[in-house]
Parts: sequence; structure tokens; C-alpha cells
Amino acid sequence: MLKVGENGAGKTKIMYNANLSYTQIQKYLGFLVAHGFIDKMQIGNPSVTYRITDSGLKLLTSINSVIEMLGLEDKEEL
Repeated sequence: MLKVGENGAGKTKIMYNANLSYTQIQKYLGFLVAHGFIDKMQIGNPSVTYRITDSGLKLLTSINSVIEMLGLEDKEEL
């Protein structure tokens, strides 16, 4: 979800890229927004875009480092 939000993305794009259900995306986006990892941006009337924050980018970098240390960067289970 954080990776998709690097360039800004709508809820549907994030949902499909992260392979999550609507219920899951609501829960996880709420958590990430509440903790300051993603910003919810209003663009147009009904259109909402989510974009990763500096804190979210640091978190994503840390996660990628752990994945690399574990040797999981090319595994399907991620």
C-alpha cells in the first residue's frame, strides 16, 4: 500500500495493487492515515488520492531493508 502511494493513488488502484478487499483497504488505509504514513488528499469533488508521507517513506525503506536482509525480495509470499 505504501509503495502504490509513492506517486499518489486512489483507493481502487491501491486495493487492486495490494490485492485487498474493500473491507481490508478501509481498515488499513484508516490505520496508515491515522498514524501519518499516508495523507488523504482531496482532488476534485468526489476524487480522493492517497500519497505517502515522509514518515511512510521511512517506513517503506525500513521494510524493504528487512525484506532484503531476509533474502525475500523476489519471493511470491510478499
